[in-house]
Amino acid sequence: QAEEELKAAWSQQAEQLQEMGRRERLLQSDVQQAGEQLESFKTRVMQVCCPSAAGSTGKAVTEQQVIEKVRQISDENQQSHEREKSLQKELSSRLAKEREVSANMEVFKNSLQKLQ
Repeated sequence: QAEEELKAAWSQQAEQLQEMGRRERLLQSDVQQAGEQLESFKTRVMQVCCPSAAGSTGKAVTEQQVIEKVRQISDENQQSHEREKSLQKELSSRLAKEREVSANMEVFKNSLQKLQ
């Protein structure tokens, strides 16, 4: 009976080890697939951000290159927004001056008509 219990325990542990091995292989496969997806994503980002740099050299795009390019685009975007705000203010100022000049021209025109 003890021998049967040992065989059963041994069989159960063998099954558990096989299951653990199977899970480990699945996890390794998942990790490899995630790595490939990341590399593909980085390459696509670089192709969008800088088409001339990505893929032309045949080298894998590094994470640092992607980070630097995204940071550069973000900075350029911020500068563009600031420039847009500045131009909006300038435009508003010029429109206000134009309205003032137009109003003054109207007053001048009315005064000229009265003098005639």
